[in-house]
Amino acid sequence: MSRTPTEVAEAVADVFRGVFDQLAAWREPIESLLDAGPDLRAAALDGAVAELVLPRLEEPEPMLVGAGFIADGEVVRGRGVHFAWWLGPLADNPVLGSTDEPTRLDLSTRGYAEYLRDFRALEWYRIPATTRHAHVTGPYVDHLCTCDYILTLTMPVHARDGERMVGVVGADVAVRRLEGALLRDFLDVEAPLALVNEQGRVVLSTDPALQVGRLAGSGSAEVACPGTPFTVRVDPVASGSSPKI
Repeated sequence: MSRTPTEVAEAVADVFRGVFDQLAAWREPIESLLDAGPDLRAAALDGAVAELVLPRLEEPEPMLVGAGFIADGEVVRGRGVHFAWWLGPLADNPVLGSTDEPTRLDLSTRGYAEYLRDFRALEWYRIPATTRHAHVTGPYVDHLCTCDYILTLTMPVHARDGERMVGVVGADVAVRRLEGALLRDFLDVEAPLALVNEQGRVVLSTDPALQVGRLAGSGSAEVACPGTPFTVRVDPVASGSSPKI
């Protein structure tokens, strides 16, 4: 049975709604831990975050390729920024090789980590800090960990007063995995479709000429994916070029 573009947009929304719901579920215990006192140590935070995120990363067919909590300066005793972040199992990764279990992100071993020095200016942190709402960054090439296109979903975590943001809880979704979950729905529509972000960058498409990251031109119709920054564009045309990997 064929689908309509509106039904496809709802399928996209369902996927992202599930990830945002998961972030909200993780945020509450993290905020409670941070509220317990000003003397929080890195090991305690890492252990608590690991208990939350590892089950999702260890699922048989996980949507998430990475997840965790990024604490702002001085939230963790003796630390500036602190990444309590884990990567799920990866196959043939250029950085880590193949891994069969989650690994903690160790910035000291990453040659591309210098850009995180000013992490507050990065979109995945800056937008939640400004809007106080969840945000989706991407698609972009993750040179730090996966060396592939990902989408990063982040949600602000606040101090007890509810005003000061102390970090973000987040998750990375590999575009390849998103495509695996949604491509059948997209192919059930007779016309070519592209899922694009607010800038018109392609996330996935049924048109071989529209690869991920490329700018898509206008189409015959557009359908917003509720609760997300994405739009399903019907019969789009290629426009511009894709970012270099």
